[in-house]
Amino acid sequence: MPQVNGKYKPNMKADRTPDNEEVASERAKDFRPVDRGFTMADAVAEANRCLDCKKPQCVQGCPVNIDIPHFIEKIRQGDFGGGLDIIHEESMLPSVCGRVCPQENQCEGHCILNKKGKAIAIGQLERFLGDNAGELAREPEVKPSNGKKVAVVGSGPSGIACAGELAKNGYDVTVFEAFFTGGGVLSYGIPEFRLPKAIVKREIDGLKDLGVKFEYNSVVGRITDAKELFEEQGFDAMFLGVGAGLPRFLNVPGENLPGVFCANEYLTRVNLMKAENFPKFDTPTKHGKNVVVFGGGNVAMDAARTALRLGADKVTLAYRRTEAEMPARRAELHHAKQEGVEVLPLVSPVEFIADENGFVSKVRLQKMELGEPDASGRRRPHAVANSEFDIDCDVAVTAIGTFANPFPKLAADVELNKWGYIVADENGRTSNPKVWAGGDIVTGAATVILAMGAGKKAAHSMMAALEGDGAPATEEKAGAVEA
Repeated sequence: MPQVNGKYKPNMKADRTPDNEEVASERAKDFRPVDRGFTMADAVAEANRCLDCKKPQCVQGCPVNIDIPHFIEKIRQGDFGGGLDIIHEESMLPSVCGRVCPQENQCEGHCILNKKGKAIAIGQLERFLGDNAGELAREPEVKPSNGKKVAVVGSGPSGIACAGELAKNGYDVTVFEAFFTGGGVLSYGIPEFRLPKAIVKREIDGLKDLGVKFEYNSVVGRITDAKELFEEQGFDAMFLGVGAGLPRFLNVPGENLPGVFCANEYLTRVNLMKAENFPKFDTPTKHGKNVVVFGGGNVAMDAARTALRLGADKVTLAYRRTEAEMPARRAELHHAKQEGVEVLPLVSPVEFIADENGFVSKVRLQKMELGEPDASGRRRPHAVANSEFDIDCDVAVTAIGTFANPFPKLAADVELNKWGYIVADENGRTSNPKVWAGGDIVTGAATVILAMGAGKKAAHSMMAALEGDGAPATEEKAGAVEA
């Protein structure tokens, strides 16, 4: 560790440690991870760049308030297990968050080094500890059982965070998951090349080690309901983290043609059901040679890059604004273009056209131009008159956003807003005093770490209420935002 007069001195002249990425032309042929992560030498070198600020802004940028300077200090000292212990105080998913969180808008975006250079690679350092320091970290401290039972519906990021926080504090937690495996969007929505499923499984197994029980293939509201869980099975409270994965559609002619997919279906078939290995696995999907993906977010990037890995000769990302307005992480857009995805900006689909066999073969596009900013702050696109043109495609994927996942009313008697999202206050309390909610089903589609923060906050609110210290639910609720 560099020191002057016994005190730590940051390596101010060092450049940010580069990522260890696979060659784009090679990685685009299969589902290997794009980034191999930091080596030990990389991690220590990057940690030595940290200024060890007295008032660290990076912590303020973290939705779960991880003590970032402290875990970086542990890396400098070579105490990797100690660094992971610090992260585990606030987050059980360092290997996940280190890979998929938008650090550039959160912790790294607040790093003081942005003023004169490049931020500390906080995400890479978090991932390094999550991937490599597990055997060195101490066993999580679990309080004795308090006899209270909590049902968590959904095993996505918010449900996992809520369950872990409750389990560490002595609660008997059961997670009810509709799919046959855990992780929610981490499993079905994010491709293997960005987040290996073995990583998700390892994090789920960590929750099981805390005593969390998982009931898979369990749709609360169908196989059981809130009344049964509370009155017959003895649960004292419930957390709803059922997500927002209902796809939006373009609502244009031909959208129901064979070969036109919504991104959720397309990615779930590959990510969760191994459609890329059909017929070894019995869930197929069409492996198009000329694929068009509509959208500009991370899901659109995932779909486009998945299409390449399924053997497409050409993948076009069609977006109604320009690259500058795309909501996707800059790194994801950069990786997609590196791998060969072509961006077609300022276009919007008006019709899908079938071939003689009834399969999609073309899409008719209309050129767009940008006007004044809309509610999102991005300039609103407007159609250009008489500007339609056709491009070929044998697979089209729409990735233009999602709505709240519908869930049976029997799951819990909670107030919904006009978009179908659960109405909850800032601590996750709903109109039902026994039910909390968090993540995308409350806020609309957001990030993994924001969902985790909501689950953690709801867990603490729930514990306060169950232990007799919680204030009653307020009349005024923080309503959901449109996805």
